[in-house]
Order: sequence, then C-alpha cells, then structure tokens
Amino acid sequence: MSLGGDDGYGGDYEGHEARRGRGAAPEGHLTRTRLPEGDGDPYGPPRRAPGRAKPSRNLITVVGVIVLLLAAIAFVNRGDAKDGGSSDSDTGGGGTEAHPTAPTGERPVDGKNATTDIASGFAKSEQGAQSAAANYAVALASADMTKSDRRHQLVSQVFTSDRVDGLQKKLDRAYSKSFLEKLGLDANGNAGDGMTYVSRAAPIGTKTTASTDTAATVEVWCTGVFGTAGEGSKNPVANDWFTMTVKLRWVNKDWKVDSYSQKDGPAPVNSDNTASTADEIAKAVQQYGGFTYAR
Repeated sequence: MSLGGDDGYGGDYEGHEARRGRGAAPEGHLTRTRLPEGDGDPYGPPRRAPGRAKPSRNLITVVGVIVLLLAAIAFVNRGDAKDGGSSDSDTGGGGTEAHPTAPTGERPVDGKNATTDIASGFAKSEQGAQSAAANYAVALASADMTKSDRRHQLVSQVFTSDRVDGLQKKLDRAYSKSFLEKLGLDANGNAGDGMTYVSRAAPIGTKTTASTDTAATVEVWCTGVFGTAGEGSKNPVANDWFTMTVKLRWVNKDWKVDSYSQKDGPAPVNSDNTASTADEIAKAVQQYGGFTYAR
C-alpha cells in the first residue's frame, strides 16, 4: 500500500531566463532590459508557468505506481460496508477542529509489540485514538506490507480480531505477484540486486472527525517517500502527500483498526531542492530509524 507523489529525479522545468529584450544604446553599445512579470518583484526570479512544463517519463512512472497503490487500498476496502463495517454515523459527531501538538502529561503508549515493533497500549481518549491512528498509518504505508509474513504479523496486531482473516485474504490478493512486479519487486516482495525498495510515511497532523467512548474516526495527514532506489530503477524514489482515514474500535484495552482508506493530498507546492542520488536515499532509509508518534 504504501501508497503512496514529485519524483525527485526530475520533471522538466522552464528555464530561469525571463522574458528579455535588447535595444541599441548610444555609442553603439547594447543594453539588456529585464521586464517584470505581473505584480511580482521585477528583480526577483521569474515565475514558472506551471501548465507549460512537460512531465518526464520518470514522473509519469511514479504517478502510475501511486495510482496502483491507491487501487490496492480501494480493493482491500471494497465491500467493507457489506461486511458490516462501521460508518461515520456509527460513531456520532466529534470535534473537527485541529489542535496543536503539545505535551499534556498523558503517557502516549505503554509499550511496543516485540514482533512488529509497533506501538501499543494507547490511552482511551481522543488523544490516544489520534496517537494510535498515526502509528498505524505509518505501519500500513511501510515496506513491510509487500512481504507476506511481515504483512500477516502487522495486520494481526493492528486490526480488530474479527477483521483479520478477511483482510488477510484481501491483502494477499491485492499484493499479487503481478502487482509486486509493477513496483519492481519479486513475488516475495524483495527488490532486485543493488536495489532498495523504499516505502515510509511520516504523519504531519491528525484530526478526529467522529468519536464515542468505544469508537473513533481519525484522519492522518502524511507525507512520505516511495519507490525503488538503485541504478537503472524504473520506479525512482519520490515524495508523496496523502490523508489516511482510520476507523478505530476500543478492544481489549487498546485502540485497533476496524477499517481504513486513503486519498491524495493536501499537497504543498514542490520546492526546488536538488534530488539526492539513489545511493544516498538507500543509505538514509537504512541509517535513519522511524519514530513512535503520539498526540
């Protein structure tokens, strides 16, 4: 799933030269005049025309892969309503205002699962539900989802017990051999020699949209990096922005996932940072560990 923004390896952009004209000055010299664009600073950098840049093949490939990942999530969630999945109306109205992240004195988690290393023991509160949703979003967008054994362990911990069996079957069908090949992975979810598959998300913020004492719906706004790092990769690592909606239930003194879905954005304007090499990206993923996220 993982699921997915753009390719840091480069779309084609307009050049930095603005409209310029030349005119003959006295004594035969040439003078160069830079014309201002719109209401902006006439001496600042020219604006790019966003609609005129031609997308590169890498960008088209990345967009295609993200679409595939979103399709996998949609496939997994298809039929949830028929299976008795909860709806927003089941949990009643909740606050929709975002609140700043700040220390509250409430312990975010009691520990981590020894097998999956996912946080557990969240507080029975709105803050606890948001912490759970943020941590689960990271897990569901991770590279572990492409490996059958790790995926089964992850799903067994994260989801309510009555959802596990049905979801395992759906995910096994979604992460089929042909789907994994489109991500540049073999049937076991492994990248080729000299390649590193990257799928890591980082929550930017959370919002509770519905809640009761035993259920909550939380939206988790995330950014992330997804793709395959390595020489000759057809799916270069790119940045993405997405929002995951996680429906939770309070079960056995902890928040567990009842269902989840994902949509694109909100996404900011791309910056002009120089893309790192594939080797730098691969090393960063290996050397920088993830966090336990708490509200």
